[in-house]
Amino acid sequence: VTFFPAMLTLPAGGSATFFCNISRENDAGAEYSLNWYKETNHSQAQKIAEMSRNNSLTKTEKYLLTNHTPAFKIEILNLHQNDSGSYYCGLIAFFEPDKVMESNRSHLVVTAAPEKKNATDEPEMEEGNPLDHVKAMLPGILLLAGAVVLLIFGYLTVMYRRGGMIPCGGFSEEKPPTVSVSTVDYGVLEFQWDQCTQVPPETQPVDQTEYATIIFPEEKPVTPERGKKHQD
Repeated sequence: VTFFPAMLTLPAGGSATFFCNISRENDAGAEYSLNWYKETNHSQAQKIAEMSRNNSLTKTEKYLLTNHTPAFKIEILNLHQNDSGSYYCGLIAFFEPDKVMESNRSHLVVTAAPEKKNATDEPEMEEGNPLDHVKAMLPGILLLAGAVVLLIFGYLTVMYRRGGMIPCGGFSEEKPPTVSVSTVDYGVLEFQWDQCTQVPPETQPVDQTEYATIIFPEEKPVTPERGKKHQD
């Protein structure tokens, strides 16, 4: 009868698995049962579990036994540090009730459970990561913003030049637009008497001055040359 593995070191809270293997000579049709024992600091062995040949599965709160003839598996559940010690199995044959065949000893060492990370530490790490990303991306953001500003300035310059707001030759004084204004001129017209027609003194009317209003059509603004012609 053999028991393996020879050594296990596991943290608390997990499970440990050992196998008890029976030779073919002892498994040749004879009835038997298996016991599992635990020793602590070389003290007297303590029986912790039992399983007969005909059982395929046995489970307790602390142990799970499975029959895989000629190997039998024992799982120690929910490990605690006080589960540390030496384990072995013993074969009890019914045809020789007074004989117990013990296996070799295997050692189990249960260590303390790993410390859980403080939940308050994780947000600090998460908060630090975005700052590092922003610092790394800051030069690229500045370059991109500068390129956008240059593009907008160039676009506005082209649009102003096309719209005539900024002349291609530079800035110059703009002449005010010419506006045609209709004018009204008043003049005095003198009518001469027809010398050929003699009007009797008693019917001859008194000298009179008549006025007329003349509206000239719209003309272009009077230039010096046109003003001279107008005076002529």
